[in-house]
Amino acid sequence: MVEIKGLEKFAPKDFPGFISSTVFLAGCNFRCPYCHNADLIVRPETLAVIPSDFFLAYLDARKGWLEGICVSGGEPLTAPDLEELLMVLKSRGLLVKLDTNGSQPDRLAHLIEAGLVDHVALDIKAAPDRYAEVTRSKVDPSDVDRSVRIVRDSGRPCLFRTTVVPGLVGDEDIRKISDWLSGSAVYQLQQFSPANTLDPDYGKIQPFGPADIQRMADIARPHFSEVRVEGI
Repeated sequence: MVEIKGLEKFAPKDFPGFISSTVFLAGCNFRCPYCHNADLIVRPETLAVIPSDFFLAYLDARKGWLEGICVSGGEPLTAPDLEELLMVLKSRGLLVKLDTNGSQPDRLAHLIEAGLVDHVALDIKAAPDRYAEVTRSKVDPSDVDRSVRIVRDSGRPCLFRTTVVPGLVGDEDIRKISDWLSGSAVYQLQQFSPANTLDPDYGKIQPFGPADIQRMADIARPHFSEVRVEGI
């Protein structure tokens, strides 16, 4: 089974509406400089692996109480054995929420079609014309756009979300993203945290104030059924 590098036993914010836990998988094909899971991305060998037997015992001990598991990272879709983990979760009657950056639409579609994913949170890192710049990676924005369409067409509950970062993702970016995703149900703006950032320089950046993020939420609001703000 895929290596689990972290377990948050009670994670109500990660899977709202359900009694849930979150597992963290290592590795990611993006290098967003503001990422606060730097150890998972570039130093996974420094993190202990949660033994499979411990994790399975954890799930079985909470049978009838635990409703779902959020599978996060890193980028879970880079894990070769992800399907095995999801099958284990589904075999125990658990709902699965997948956090993804949307860069691997074919694999995402496969997991959804196989019935292994019930909810999706798709991180929209930037406006399409700035994806390579913001993620510091070779990414085709059309792949992310395909993922957007896959989850919207799947009928599964889906949350699109963007982390706002001074100097990197601001008002104009939110305007472009909102135009792109217009008509989607739920969009969430997330506050940037300068703790344990992938690029140490981003640890020195002062996050946007609450009024700034609310202004961005107002920019987005006409395009979505619901706009949420997290982290302020």
